[in-house]
Amino acid sequence: MLIRLLAASLAALLLPLAAVAQDYPNRPIKLIVPWAPGGSTDSLGRILAQKLSEQMGQLWVIENKPGATGTIGHAVAARAMPDGYTFLFASNSTFSIASHLYKDLTYDDVKSFTPVSWAGFNAQILSVHPSVPVKSYAELVAMAKAKPGEINFSTAGIGSTSHLATELLMAMAGIKMTHVPYKGGDPSLQAVLAGETKMSFVDISSAVPHATAGKLRPLATSTARRISVMPDLPTIAEAGLPGFESMTAFAMFAPAGTPPAIAERVAKEIDKALATDDVKRILKVQGVEPVGGPPADLAAFQKADSAKWGRIIKERGIKFE
Repeated sequence: MLIRLLAASLAALLLPLAAVAQDYPNRPIKLIVPWAPGGSTDSLGRILAQKLSEQMGQLWVIENKPGATGTIGHAVAARAMPDGYTFLFASNSTFSIASHLYKDLTYDDVKSFTPVSWAGFNAQILSVHPSVPVKSYAELVAMAKAKPGEINFSTAGIGSTSHLATELLMAMAGIKMTHVPYKGGDPSLQAVLAGETKMSFVDISSAVPHATAGKLRPLATSTARRISVMPDLPTIAEAGLPGFESMTAFAMFAPAGTPPAIAERVAKEIDKALATDDVKRILKVQGVEPVGGPPADLAAFQKADSAKWGRIIKERGIKFE
C-alpha cells in the first residue's frame, strides 16, 4: 500500500511537468545576453534566437543586459521565473571566470542556473603587430625570454579570456610580458593594430580580416585542434607548448528550477539549428566552431573550465586593481 501511495504521489508531481513540456512553448521566450549588442556573444545569440523562433513556432526575443563582465545580466537571469520562458546566453568569461574575481555576486554560477547547451566556441589567435620581428610562436617565446617584460600585450580587460589565455601562456612557457588592459575586445584589438601593444589574443572573427589585410600577423591558434577557417595555422600546442588550450565558449542556461524536460527540448532544438546549412555557413564565416549536445555536457564543461581558470587566477594573483 505504501509503495502504491508513493508511486501515485510521484506521478502527481511529474504530471504538471509533462503537461508543461507538452504544451511548451505557448508564448514568446526571452533570451538575456549579458553583453552589449554587436559582440560575439550577442551575434551568436541572435543567430540562434532567429533559428529557434522558426523551429519552435514562438518568437525568441533578445534582451541585452551588459555590464560588470556579464555579471549584471547573469544576476537578472538568476532572478527570473524558472518556467522555460527566460534563458541566458553567455560566454565563459562570466559562467566560468567571473566568480573567481567578483566576491560579492548575488548568484551562484552552478546553483542559480540550469545548464542547457554548450552551443559553440571561438578560437583565439595569438597575434602580433607586423613590426614585431617574430614569425612563429617559438620566436615570440625566444624574444620574451631574451627581453623579460619588454613585450607588452593588450587584452579586453582584467579577467577576460584574452587576459587569462596570455597568463596561461606565460605560466606554461616560463616567460614574462607586460599587461595593458583595455575596456573591451575592440579597444584591445585597435591597440595592437596601431602598434601601441605588440601582442594580443584576438578572437578569430576579428583576426581573420586584419590578418588577410596584412595588419596583423597570426602566429598560432589557442584551441586544442586547428580551426576550419584557418587550417594552415598551427595550434600553440603543436608549435611547442603541449597541453595549451584556451577558447571563448558560448552556452545557454536557464534559471535554476526550470523543468529538465524543457532544458532538454531546447538543447535538442539548438542541436537542430547548429546542423542547418545556413547556420553552419554563418558560423564558419565568424570562426565559431559548433558543439551542441545535452545539458549534462555543458555542466561537465563548465565544471572543468571553472576549475582550470580558477586555478590560474589564484596562482597568478590576478585581481581587480
